[in-house]
Amino acid sequence: MAISRRQHRIVTRMIKLWQAHGIVDEQTGARLAGSIGIASFDWQRAARYAFVIAICCLVIAVGSILADRLLMELLARIFQAPPLMKCGFFAVVSAGVFWFGLFLRREYPYRTYSNEAVFFVGVLALAVAVFFLGVAFDSGTGHYAVLFLIASILYALLGLWFPSALVWVFGLLSLGAWMGTETGYVSGYGMYYLGMNYPLRFVLFGALLTGLGVVGQHASRRQGRTNLVDRLFLLSPQTKVIGLLHLFIALWIMSIFGNYGDIDHWYRARQYELLHWSLLFAAASVAAIWYGLKHDDGVMRGFGLTFLFINLYTRFFEYFWNATHKAIFFAVLAASFWYLGSRAETIWRLGQHRPQPCVDEPPQSGAGRD
Repeated sequence: MAISRRQHRIVTRMIKLWQAHGIVDEQTGARLAGSIGIASFDWQRAARYAFVIAICCLVIAVGSILADRLLMELLARIFQAPPLMKCGFFAVVSAGVFWFGLFLRREYPYRTYSNEAVFFVGVLALAVAVFFLGVAFDSGTGHYAVLFLIASILYALLGLWFPSALVWVFGLLSLGAWMGTETGYVSGYGMYYLGMNYPLRFVLFGALLTGLGVVGQHASRRQGRTNLVDRLFLLSPQTKVIGLLHLFIALWIMSIFGNYGDIDHWYRARQYELLHWSLLFAAASVAAIWYGLKHDDGVMRGFGLTFLFINLYTRFFEYFWNATHKAIFFAVLAASFWYLGSRAETIWRLGQHRPQPCVDEPPQSGAGRD
């Protein structure tokens, strides 16, 4: 079995630990170690990167067409049809692309990235169809948030039906865009809605998605069916990631600008008036790290660590850039994290060298008692 170098290192280490604790004998350990090898090239990662680059190039190509006035005039001459007909045309194109993607998935189920790339083309075509639907029924009110809601519903239903994590992610992103534009429209495009500015609304939105994703992940482990609810649970990791992105980015913005609606009020605010948002940001990061360590959730742990460092460096530039010598600040920061790392390493060592009870001869209840 050929695995990546990192996975080979982890598996080899585990085999050695099993031998050291007597879980497997030397002969079994040697047979296990001999059954694995290091892959000469990570083709899976190369395929993922290649399709990401292909999608980015496709987006750049479309953007270049839209930026070219001559090409736009040519497209305008070609597409002289009414907006509703354009909507129907791109809807049919989207349906055809999605059907082709499902066909490829049935025929080549192991080509995960190429199938998802086809679904991405369908997502773009469906977005264009929704856009022309809005143009066809535009009443001049400026209430274009309903288009994001329609796109979100379509993407969510398609993502659950296929199922497709990529399409589901676009459904969640469209839902976030609908939430922002709808609350802006209801409030007259002011900065406040129910006393909350835009970042604070996305804090609540991100926290809700994160909670749903975490609950869904735990529930999916107890489900054995394949109905629509189970598909929703299987897409919980993507829901959690999108929720964490909204939550932590919004908390970062809140730690800088607070719940202020205009730049003038923010300029007049003092630094300590924003301190509670920084503490909330730090508390959310620590909670994510704690959850990730407790439940072995690398995504949650990675988000917590990343945004904890972002919070620290942001506070450094706010409070200590002009007041403290840079060498002193980074020396204190290095010493504190060195101490935390040493404590964590000590706890890890205790767990590794914890005495193992003998299976054949259980310890006597009165042995070793003074």
